[in-house]
Formats: sequence, structure tokens, C-alpha cells
Amino acid sequence: MIETAARTRVVIVDDHPMVAEGIEAILESYDDITVLASLSDARSIVDQIDTLAPDVVLLDLNMPGMSGLAATELLLEKRPETHVLILSMHDSPEYISTAMSHGAKGYVLKDVPTDEIHRAITQVMAGETYLCTGAKGSLTPSPGAAGALTGREQTILLQLAQGKSNKEVANALDISVRTVETHRKNIKRKLGISSTAGLTRYALEHGVLQGSGLAR
Repeated sequence: MIETAARTRVVIVDDHPMVAEGIEAILESYDDITVLASLSDARSIVDQIDTLAPDVVLLDLNMPGMSGLAATELLLEKRPETHVLILSMHDSPEYISTAMSHGAKGYVLKDVPTDEIHRAITQVMAGETYLCTGAKGSLTPSPGAAGALTGREQTILLQLAQGKSNKEVANALDISVRTVETHRKNIKRKLGISSTAGLTRYALEHGVLQGSGLAR
């Protein structure tokens, strides 16, 4: 009896219905992919990651509420074996390097040819990273203090730079207020910044806000 290869289980997360429906239609045309769900916000996939148990999450970078960056970290904490592929309209190195530093396995532009999304899924399932055309240089670390921050610290910096309180950040990331306070102190110490306004200015200058949708 010939065994058929297991299909790659995919969840699409995008707050634009037409985009999500288009990607779903494309992926469903392949025999090696099953689309488990199409969700409209990042919080939904974080809450359902264990139930859906996808192999790959196609995650929009810019969404209201929880950002794609914050969701990537939470998804990988809850289910490390899931591969996150970021979907975006932006191809700048700042967007791409920030997404990859948060644990994404690939970065795909929304306007790519239909077969490229399938190729990206296949590549990350093979244990490789996938970057959109012309983005290879985005993995080169930037000089300066930015490289000193961990992925978690960059996520918290992004939240703080958006003007959120310690409590709001804690709720968004499912961590304690004390943990946020500790990270906040460490971020300020590493960057040599003493004020929230300074953190916001740093985030803008170093591309940390690029993935939040506030720097469009």
C-alpha cells in the first residue's frame, strides 16, 4: 500500500478578508496543503494555537490590537514547533530584520506570484528560512545598541513606544507587570535612555516601530 505524504497544516491570519480569502484559495489548490482556519486577528491564533496545532502560520505583520511581532513571540513560546511566516506589504530591511529577530522563519510579500507563498511554506517546513526576493541582506545585524536587545525586549520596546502602560503591555503579552518593569529597566540601561520619549525616538530611528503600522 502506498502511503501519501502528510499535508502541511496552515493557518492564515490577516485582518483583510479579501487578502485572506485569496491566499486560502491559492493554497487550497495544492495537494500538499490543508488550510485549517483563516483568522482576522493575532490574539485569536495565540488563543487557539494548541487546538489548531498548525505546522505553519501565515501571519500579517500589521494588524489592530496585538501586532504580528508580539504574536510571533507568544506563538513560539506556546508551540515552538510551529513555523511563522510573516505576510507584509513592506520589503524594507528594517521590517524584515525585526520580524526575523522575533523568531519568524520567513518573510513573504503579499503581492508575490501565487507559487511563491507555496514555495515559502515548503522551504520553512524543510527547516530553512525564506526571505522575499532581494531581502537576503536584511539578515545582516545592524551595528550599534539595537543588536543588544533580545527579541522579547524589542517587543516590549515597541509596546512602550506606542505609549502603552506597563499594565497594558503585561496584558498584551500575557506576562506580569513586574516582568515588564524589569524588562523596561534593562532596555533603558542597555540603550542609555532614561525617558519614555527617548524610547519612542529610538524606536522610530531604528525601525522598531516599522512592524507596528505606526511608521507607515
